[in-house]
Amino acid sequence: MIHFIYNPNAGIQNEAQKKQWLATLHAIPNAVIWETNKPLEAIEFAKKAIAQKASKIIAIGGDGTVNEIGSVLTETTIPLGIIPMGSGNGLARHLQLPLQFDAALTRALHGKEIAIDVGIINDRKFFCTTGIGFDAAVASRFAKGRTRGFMNYVKSTLYTLFHYKPIEISIDKGPLEKIFSLTIANANQFGNNAYISPYSDLQDAHLEVVTIQPHTILKAVTIAIRLFNKTIHASKKVSIRSIQHITIQYKKGMPIHIDGESLETDIDNLVISIEPQALLVIV
Repeated sequence: MIHFIYNPNAGIQNEAQKKQWLATLHAIPNAVIWETNKPLEAIEFAKKAIAQKASKIIAIGGDGTVNEIGSVLTETTIPLGIIPMGSGNGLARHLQLPLQFDAALTRALHGKEIAIDVGIINDRKFFCTTGIGFDAAVASRFAKGRTRGFMNYVKSTLYTLFHYKPIEISIDKGPLEKIFSLTIANANQFGNNAYISPYSDLQDAHLEVVTIQPHTILKAVTIAIRLFNKTIHASKKVSIRSIQHITIQYKKGMPIHIDGESLETDIDNLVISIEPQALLVIV
């Protein structure tokens, strides 16, 4: 049995599109469709799908939905298919999956399986990126908005840029330092083709630590351009290094993002590691 887990609140699709998609899914033989209504419900549906011996589970939504389902599937050999319908779709874009529903459905049903690495931050899994500082502040602002979509992400970014102050952290028990942002990348981008770590590889058993130093608003414009033309690594304000394990001292109760979802740190110590080739995905 093929199980679909659909988040109808992902992205900015209209109701007519959603009805058409659901009709297409219901017409597939031996398919089960789960529709989420609240955060973390995809986790429960994924567990039920596993109990019902799903042959594959296909996520329909954004990186948050993919994260919930993928986090459950790392304990199994059941492959994850992705129909990307979110605001950023970072993992799907890295995997070069189609962004149109019909093409993505065909790929999820008939594509090949590969194993990808999984990042872990304080026992929570991530597949794309996690981070603190500016990007986490933007994610927090975006999450409080009433609408989704790329333009609302741009608005959140601009607002944060004029109100944000660098954070202070310690890496691997080193000295305290002020930074603009720190991203741990498994995939090469946040989403929307914003390449925070252009050379990240989902199958190399390493994560990349991308540190951006404090800078002026004018310099931020240059870095933003580099983010989208895959040259951020060439900026003198940016450093990227590969790791398998890292610890970061950071304040409790501060913004953090995990695969684009906004959270707050619940302790003042972040422990990040990698589990190589721990998730099967369909590409």
